[in-house]
Order: sequence, then structure tokens, then C-alpha cells
Amino acid sequence: MDIEDFSVNREPRARALIPFAVFLVFYLGLSIVSGDFYKVPMPVAFLVASATSLFLSHKASLRSKIELFAHGMGNVDIMVMCLIFILAGAFAGTAKAMGAVDATIQLALTFVPPSLLVGGLFLVACFISLAVGTSVGTIVALAPIAVGLTANLDLSTGLCLGAVVGGAMFGDNLSMISDTTIAATRTQGVEMREKFRANFRIALPAAAAALIVFFLLSPGGTAPAPAAIHFSTVLRVLPYLSVLILALCGVNVMALLAFGTLFAGIVGLGCGSFDFWQFLDAAGKGALSMSETLIVALLAGGLLKVIRYNGGIEYMLRIIERGIHGRRGAEYGIALLVSAVNLFTANNTVAIVIAGPIARDISRRYGVAQERSASILDSASCIVQGILPYGAQVLAAVGLAGGAATVSAFEVLKFLCYPYCLAFFLLLAIALGGRTPRQSDGKVTEK
Repeated sequence: MDIEDFSVNREPRARALIPFAVFLVFYLGLSIVSGDFYKVPMPVAFLVASATSLFLSHKASLRSKIELFAHGMGNVDIMVMCLIFILAGAFAGTAKAMGAVDATIQLALTFVPPSLLVGGLFLVACFISLAVGTSVGTIVALAPIAVGLTANLDLSTGLCLGAVVGGAMFGDNLSMISDTTIAATRTQGVEMREKFRANFRIALPAAAAALIVFFLLSPGGTAPAPAAIHFSTVLRVLPYLSVLILALCGVNVMALLAFGTLFAGIVGLGCGSFDFWQFLDAAGKGALSMSETLIVALLAGGLLKVIRYNGGIEYMLRIIERGIHGRRGAEYGIALLVSAVNLFTANNTVAIVIAGPIARDISRRYGVAQERSASILDSASCIVQGILPYGAQVLAAVGLAGGAATVSAFEVLKFLCYPYCLAFFLLLAIALGGRTPRQSDGKVTEK
């Protein structure tokens, strides 16, 4: 018997969630056994779970089940998300090749107050991660510098790395080209600038509180004199600034990323960073660097479609709704859902891709504004990801510091002021409540 209508969903049933269980057992179990949460490739874990999902409906033919899976992969939100990932990769690759990352670091470090080194490191990390859109990339660039700057000063290495990791998570949460921002906005069907505004109201006071703490913890000192700033250094930062400003002005995200890639290419050609063929190579390699994220997004879309068709999503919603009482409870539920998924996957982008469609259903039922659900998804996942001792961010910071100083993951965790402050202000924002979507004929409607 073939599946003829892909839009029809079965009655709620627990067995439809078996693929989720298989994913967690395969990924989490093997990761624990190996002692490395990055030993198991995420696409392989999704392939195993996806294969499991195809054996649940015994009455349907394998061909129709594969078509159902492909229908989920081809969902318009998944496809648009993949296009944005490709363009974001091309932009990031081109900007890095023309020296934008190094120029941003040099420019930022120039304005670090020597007497407020730890707070300055946090601000630099915030600025760089907001520009480049990757927390791990920011940590890789700044952690060795942070350790080097504090090597001869009476400062805790864990404190300095905590400032860098915290600042990196600030940009990961807010940047227009961050994987998490793209995933959160697409799964919730909201524009980036709307999500940014909702998110900024939570992230800004959290960053301000963290900055005050870091300033209080910084004993002062004298930092080495930075290199001279040239006009070309400022010029190389302009593509990052243009993307941020245009996004806030409401320019379509794909148009602004295409413009940003072209702008970065022109600046790189003008500064002699590369020739035309190297520009094309950088853009191509940047797009290809997003291949794992693209594969995960496609497989997650297909997997969720099959689970939804078999009644798994509706069953999960009924379980979650038992603890939800009104809109505020729905927002707590969304935060708890994505946090739990992130805890098991150790990847905030994947957590948002998995939890996003479920969160969208919850927000529709309980009148949570789309930009608010996107903000909660992104913030909660970044909080958990930022404080995981087995997360890529903490592991990268500890690993990069290993050559110069001995520091444990838990030494860094003690000083992760920003994720802790973000958690406090996120819970406070949910407790205080936010606006509801616009009403029409007494019913909650989407914008």
C-alpha cells in the first residue's frame, strides 16, 4: 500500500519516536564509549535514525516511504535554510581569504583597555563572533592570543578563556550569518531582523552584566602595544559591517549574503589578498565547508516528516502540553525542549533543527510570537552549548591553551559569566512575558 497523501498525519503514537531513541542511543552511546562527543559523525547518526524510520510503517511500500522522506527533505523551509547556509559559507570563506578575520582581531585588540584586559577580551570576542558568525572560529582565533597576553600577568587562564568563550557565544547567538540564527529564523518562519530585535533585548543586558563581572575580576596590567592600524585593515572589516547593517535594515538575507561575498571579493582583489581565480576558489571552498550542516538539515527534515506522519510529533506535543499552562508555560517548554536536545547532541545548530518544528507547533497553539520563539530557541541552545564541558567551544579553548598553560574544562566553566547571565535574563524575559502575535477574528495568527 502506497502513501498517497503526504500531508495527512496519523493519530498520536509513541512508537513513531523510535528513530529519535535510535539516534540518541547511537550518537550518545558511542560518544560516551569512545570518550569523544565528536568521534561519531553527525550525518551518520542521522542516516541510522532515518533508516530506522523507514521500517515503522509495515503496510506502506518502501518506495512510498522513501518518497515521504524525500518530501520532508524538500520542505521549502529546509531548502531555503540550505541556500542560506551555502551563501553564508561562501561569504565567510571569501572574507577569511581576503584577511577580514585577522583585520577584525587586530582592530578589536587595538581598542582593548590595557588596565581592563579581561573585560576587553570579552568585548573583542563579542565583536569578532558577531562579525564572523562562528563561536568556534572566534575561540580558535582569540584563545592563543588571550593565553599569550596573560602569560606574564597575574591572571587565571580559566578566567581569560571564560571571557573569550562567553564573548564567542554572544555572537553565535546574535550574528546574522550564524548557523543557529539561520536555523532558528527558518524553522520559526520569521525575518532575521525581527529575531535580532527580540534576541537583543535579552542578550544585551546579559552581556552588560557579564562585562561588569569581568571588569571586577580583572586586576589590571599592561598589554603589549598593538600593531599599527592601516587603511587596508579598516577596509577589510567593511564586508562584515555591511552585512550586519543591511540585515538590520531588512534586506533579504540571501541578497545581502550574495552582496557581502561580492563586496569581500572586490575588497580582496583591491587589497591584493587574492586574484580572481583565488576569489572563486575561496567562495567555493567556503560553500563546501557547510556540507555537513547541509546534510544534517536535509536528513533532519526527512526524518521529522516521517515521524510527524506516523504520529510521533503529535504524541510528543501531547506529552509536553501536560506541563504547559498558557503562553508563558509554552515558552518555558520551548526552552526546555531545545536545551534537552542540545544536551544530548552537543551541537546547538542540530538541536535547533530538531526542536524547531516542534517549537513552531507549540508557539502556534499557545500564541507565542514567532520572533520570540526563535529567540528562545537560539538563546537556550547557546546557553547549554556554551557551558557543556564536552562542547566544541570549551574543548577548543582548553585544547588551544594546553600548549601554554594547564587548564581544565571545569576551570573555564567557573568563569563562563555570559552564558550564566544569559540564562538568568532569558528566564526573566519569559517570566515577565512578551507580546502575542497579531489577532484576527479572535484567533492567534502568524505575522
